[in-house]
Amino acid sequence: MKWPNLKHLHYLVTLHQEQHFNRAAQRCHVSQSTLSTAIQNLEEQLSGQLLERDHKTFIFTSFGLEIVERSKALLQQAGEMVDYATSAGDWQAGNLKVGVIPTIAPFIFEGLINAIGKALPALNMQLQEDTTDNLLKQLNDGVLDLLVLALPIETPGCKQLIVGHDPFHLVGHEDFLSQLPKPLEISSLPKNSVFLLQSEHCMTGHAVSACGLKHAEQVSALAASSIHTLVKLAACRMGVTFLPGMALAENILADSPLVALEPEDKAFREIGLVWRNGTTRMQLFRKFAEVIAPLMPVPKLS
Repeated sequence: MKWPNLKHLHYLVTLHQEQHFNRAAQRCHVSQSTLSTAIQNLEEQLSGQLLERDHKTFIFTSFGLEIVERSKALLQQAGEMVDYATSAGDWQAGNLKVGVIPTIAPFIFEGLINAIGKALPALNMQLQEDTTDNLLKQLNDGVLDLLVLALPIETPGCKQLIVGHDPFHLVGHEDFLSQLPKPLEISSLPKNSVFLLQSEHCMTGHAVSACGLKHAEQVSALAASSIHTLVKLAACRMGVTFLPGMALAENILADSPLVALEPEDKAFREIGLVWRNGTTRMQLFRKFAEVIAPLMPVPKLS
């Protein structure tokens, strides 16, 4: 049996990601005819149809989709093997591509870069900021090696390791807060008075769940795209928001008229690392966890 070429498997995975021959060929830095021939060669070698082709369109067969998933695993393992060989077998060296969500990244990047530089000086860490959904897709596709996410969240085919808790604080202008009944209860907040992030940010769901925000009419229709925008909205005396402790620790409220109240019991999100099942870099990931845990508002390893 003739073994399939890893490069051809890479072409196949890229074609599945792009769903377009020309774009896939450009990403692979080959001609469209070269990519098409490679796919045909794979079909001959694997004795199965990967694509159903029409004049200008195509779809992946069920067999093709299964080969794509198996190819991803092979390519990921091959990439890890090359990194391992490049670093002469030193698990503390090589490249590590880390994805971090926008509600965490601005508050840990500086500390993480410094901490990793001291603990793992031979490691080349590459950081990327994106939404949870995009990062999980890139992790599954082998583009990223490790993620720093807010939990709980479903991550099929991946392992999770909690490294810390990040308490939520209710934040508002002192004038607005002074008009609310004491003791303050979340259920007593006025309608349209709670500013949250847009739905693609998982912090919205975590804040709603952790802080016991049960009434949808309390949430303002004006959704923010970043934590810094939430601060600006709360400063307008029109409502409140919930900010994570790591943002407050970075003095995000400096020189503002906003007040942060102590969090209620269990009002927090978990911060964790996520990586693919079957990785050969567990030792590095656990060391990474030890380095990042002290940067959390409430360090925790489990």
